[in-house]
Amino acid sequence: MEFMTYHDFMFWTKGMAYVGMGLALVGFIVFWNFLTTREDDRFADKEEE
Repeated sequence: MEFMTYHDFMFWTKGMAYVGMGLALVGFIVFWNFLTTREDDRFADKEEE
C-alpha cells in the first residue's frame, strides 16, 4: 500500500486496530459462551443407578 501522507497511514492503521479489537471482542464472547454453557448431564442417569 502506498500512503500519500502520514495522516493517511495513521487513519488506516487506526481503522485496522479497531477492526482487530472488534473481532477479538466477538471471539472472546463466543469462547466464553463455549466455556460456560453446558448441555444437560448425560451421565446423571448412570450415577443414580
